[in-house]
Amino acid sequence: MHAGYDLILVARRADRLRSLAADLAVRTGRSVEILPADLTRPADLTKVEAVLRNDASIRLLINNAGTGATAPLLQSDIEEMERLIALNVNALTRLAYAVVPAFVARGAGTIINIASVAALAPDLLNGVYGASKAYVLAFSQSLQHELADQGVRVQVVLPAATATDFWAHAGRPLANLPPKIVMSVQNLVDAALAGLAQGETVTIPTRTNVADWEAFEAARKALSPILSRGKPASRYAVRPHWLR
Repeated sequence: MHAGYDLILVARRADRLRSLAADLAVRTGRSVEILPADLTRPADLTKVEAVLRNDASIRLLINNAGTGATAPLLQSDIEEMERLIALNVNALTRLAYAVVPAFVARGAGTIINIASVAALAPDLLNGVYGASKAYVLAFSQSLQHELADQGVRVQVVLPAATATDFWAHAGRPLANLPPKIVMSVQNLVDAALAGLAQGETVTIPTRTNVADWEAFEAARKALSPILSRGKPASRYAVRPHWLR
């Protein structure tokens, strides 16, 4: 909206979408369409994919749909975990695949994927949730690497605790979190857009020192030359006692 975009809003609840669209249209003067869809349902997901493929006016995709979990594995329902993966991983991937060919054909377009700091700290919350967000981070970095020379921008945002109803759905009410660690939605959005304007691929809204991320990335990349070799490292040459 800051850049003057018309909007197509996608979410499950049509009543809330209509209310939000009307409010945004009045406050911004932009065109705001709604597309009610449950992205965990194949038919609804296909409907949104079709719009992304065929609407030539779309220049920006924000993959913000997602759900969370805070319970450990032994207290989690596998069906719920499967739905989490369907939304956080499968839907995000399919929507990106739907829009990228058009962006590449035009030589322009932006994708913003919303991950989480849990991508870097999988021990913080539920392991399936953290793994799903680690996927979003890796997928986004790979897309940016692949598409950068074709005019397509990819940004991945890693929020920490944010004041949304995410926490109620994830099983840990927002009221139970220390207020000092919870960021407002407005501050999060402003930080994400500022990171995009600064050309960041990875935006961590709470990060104050750019050198911290650069050091993390440098350490990761330093492993690349030794990840694929014909023989195991010498420290694995000694056979375990139970194999002797």
